[in-house]
Amino acid sequence: MTTATDPVCGMTVDADQPGGGSHRHEGRRYNFCSDSCRKKFIAEPGRYLQSEVQVAKPTSPTAEWTCPMHPEVVRPGPGSCPICGMALEPRNVVVGDQPNPELASMTRRLWVSAPLAAATLFLAMSEMIPGAPVQHALGMRLSLWLQLGLSTPVVLWGAWPFFVRGATSVVRRRLNMFTLIALGTAAAYGFSVVALLFPSLLPQAFLGHGGMPPVYFEASAVIVALVLVGQVLELRARSQTSGAIRALLGLTPTIAHRLTPDGEQDVPLAEVTVGDQLRVRPGERVPVDGALEEGHSSIDESMLTGEPIPVEKNVGDRLTGGTVNGTGTFVLHADRVGQDTVLARIVAMVSQAQRSRAPIQGLADRVASYFVPAVLVASVLTFVAWAVLGPEPRLAHALVNAIAVLIIACPCALGLATPMSIMVATGRGAAAGVLIKDAAALETLSHVDTLVVDKTGTLTEGRPSVAAVKAYQGSEHEVLALAASLESSSEHPLARAIVAEAHTRSVELRPVVGFESVTGQGLRGTIGGELILVGNEQLLGDAAAVEQARADADTLRLNGHTVILVGASGRLVGLIALADKVKPEARAAVDELHRAGLRLVMLTGDHPATADAVAHALGIDEVHAEVQPSGKAAAIKRLQEAGHIVAMAGDGINDAPALSQANVGIAMGTGTDVAIESAGLTLLRGELTALVRARRLSTATLRNIRQNLWFAFLYNVLGIPIAAGVLYPLFGMLLSPMLASAAMSLSSVSVIGNALRLRRTRL
Repeated sequence: MTTATDPVCGMTVDADQPGGGSHRHEGRRYNFCSDSCRKKFIAEPGRYLQSEVQVAKPTSPTAEWTCPMHPEVVRPGPGSCPICGMALEPRNVVVGDQPNPELASMTRRLWVSAPLAAATLFLAMSEMIPGAPVQHALGMRLSLWLQLGLSTPVVLWGAWPFFVRGATSVVRRRLNMFTLIALGTAAAYGFSVVALLFPSLLPQAFLGHGGMPPVYFEASAVIVALVLVGQVLELRARSQTSGAIRALLGLTPTIAHRLTPDGEQDVPLAEVTVGDQLRVRPGERVPVDGALEEGHSSIDESMLTGEPIPVEKNVGDRLTGGTVNGTGTFVLHADRVGQDTVLARIVAMVSQAQRSRAPIQGLADRVASYFVPAVLVASVLTFVAWAVLGPEPRLAHALVNAIAVLIIACPCALGLATPMSIMVATGRGAAAGVLIKDAAALETLSHVDTLVVDKTGTLTEGRPSVAAVKAYQGSEHEVLALAASLESSSEHPLARAIVAEAHTRSVELRPVVGFESVTGQGLRGTIGGELILVGNEQLLGDAAAVEQARADADTLRLNGHTVILVGASGRLVGLIALADKVKPEARAAVDELHRAGLRLVMLTGDHPATADAVAHALGIDEVHAEVQPSGKAAAIKRLQEAGHIVAMAGDGINDAPALSQANVGIAMGTGTDVAIESAGLTLLRGELTALVRARRLSTATLRNIRQNLWFAFLYNVLGIPIAAGVLYPLFGMLLSPMLASAAMSLSSVSVIGNALRLRRTRL
C-alpha cells in the first residue's frame, strides 16, 4: 500500500484510496483522511503548506534513470551504467529544460581540466625546443614539478568518474571503454610520477638522453581533457534526442476554461476531470481529448499528422489534446485526461521506444564483448614487441605505444552507433505522425516485402453510411427498425451507421431479448417474439430466402457496397447497403508502396465482390475476403511460412491477433486501443501515406546505423595498428597517446553527428 500524509492533520492515509479524497494544488496531488480536512486545505492551502506537517510529495516523473544502451538497468537517481559505464539518463522526459547532473558535472570538470591540461602541454612542448625561454627561466627540474602540479588535479579529480567506472567494470567483469581509458591514463600518469619522484627505481632501459627518464604528464592531462570533451558533446547530443518529446509535452496548455453552474472558471489542467465541459477559444490549444459538444471550428492537427491543412470539426467529432483551434469557439466534453490522453500516450510510447533495442544492436554487443579483452591483449603485445625490438629507450617507447593502443581503441563510437540513431529516429517519427513503439519494429520494417491491410478503416475511411434500404416483406421502415434495434448493442462501424440512419429517419428502436453476436457472420436476437437475424448469407442459412436478394446484393457489391441481410423467423425481410468511401490518399499511397517493392494483400471479412471492387480501384495485388478474425492471423502465418517478411496494417479489435502475428504490426491511430497496443508502429492519423513515411524512416535509420557501425569498425581496424606502431619501420611515425585520445573523441563525435542527420531526413 502506498501511503501519504494528510497536510492538514498529519495523519497517514492510503495514497491509492484516500478516505477524504484528493486535491491537486500547483501541480501536486495531496491526499486527505476526511472530507473536512480536504475542504480546509482547499480554503487555505498556504496555511497548511507552511506548517510543520510533512506533505507527501508525488513521485517525480524523472525519479527513475536508465541506460540508453541497456534499458534493463534502472536506478533511482543519476549515475553510470554498471554494464557499459555510460551516463544514465531520465527514464521519462518532462516539459521544459531539466538540469542534467551528469552533463553539469562533466562540463564543470572540463572547464577546470582544459586550461590545466593546456598549461601542462605548453610546458612539455617547451622542453623540446632548444633554447626556449621557459626552459631557461624555470629549468628542466622545476618544469617537471610544475607539470606534476598542473596535471594532478586533472587526473585525480577531472578523471575520477572514469577511474570509478573502470574499477566497476573490472569488479563486475564487464570490461568497457572506461576500462581502457582508466588503464591508459593511470599508466601514463603513474609512470611519470614514479619517474620524477623515484628515478633510481627505473631500469636503465627507461632512461633517455642525459639520463633523464621521460614523463607523460601532458599526455595523461590532455587525454583526460579530450575524453571530457567527448563526454560533454555526447551528453548534449543525447539530451537533444529528447527534444521531440519535450516539444510534444509543451503542446498542452496549462489552463483550461471549465464551464460550471456558476459560470466559466480557469482551472489548472491537472484539475480537469472526465465529464467536464471546457470552452476552447480561437487560437487556443485543445486541453484534453474529447468530443465537440457545441459549436464548430477548424482544427490544426499537424502536431499529430504532419499535415498542415486544418480539419473541419462539427458536433460529435473527436478532438485531441494539443491540437490548435482555428477561428471558431466551441465546447469540448472531456473524456480522456492526464495520462490517458493521446498526447500522453504518444510521449510514453516514444520514450519507451528510445530505450528499446534494435536487433542490429546485438551485433555491436557481440563485438564489444570480445573487443575490449582483445584490445588489452593487443596492448600487452605492443608493449612486449617494442620492449624487445624497439629503439632506445625501449621500455619508454613500449609504454607510450601500449597506452596509445588502449586509448584509441576505446569502443565509444561502437557503443553509440545504434542507440543514437534509434533515439533520433523515434523523435523524428513522432514529429511526422509515425509513432514507433519499439526499435525492433523500426528495423524490421525496412526488410518487409509483403504488406497485409484490412479494408475498413485502413483503406476506407471507416465511417460507413447507409446507401440503400430494400424491403422484400413489409416496409423499409420495418427493415431498418429490426436491424437498428439489434445493431444498437454493437460497436462495429457498420452498426453505428445503421443506428445513425434509424435516428435520421426517426425510426423507433425496439427492445431485444437474447442478443448474441456471431463472429464473422452477424447478430441474432428476439424482437417481439420473433428471432431476428442481421448479417451475411451464412447467418441466414436458408438458401431459398437468400437467393431472393442475390441479384440485388451482387449489383450493390460490384459498386463497392457492403450488404447486410435482415431475416425474421426464417424469411428474408430485406437488405441494407452501406458505403464506406475509399480514403482519398489511398491510391497514391498504394502506388508509392508498390514503387518501394512491397506486395499488397487485403484481408477482410467483407463479401468477395465488395472486396474485389475496392482492390481493383486501388491496385491491390491479392485479396482474401470473408476472412474470420482468427483467419487473418493464420493467413499471415502462411505468408511467413512461404518466406515473406510481413507487415500488417489494421485498426480494429479483430485485427489484434493478426497485428501480433505479423513481423511488424502497424495500427491506425484512429483505431481501437487493443489494436494500437498490439502493434509495433502506430500511424497517428490512420492514413496510409504515413506508412510510406514510416517505411522511408525505417530505411534511413537502418542505413544510418550501418554507417555508424562501419565507421566505428573501420576506425578501430585502422587505428589500433597505427597506435601499435606499424608505420614506424616505414615512415618513422608514432601515434602519441594525446593524438590517440583526440582521434577517439573525434570518432564518437562523428557517430553522434551522423545520427543527428536523421532529424533532417525527408519523409
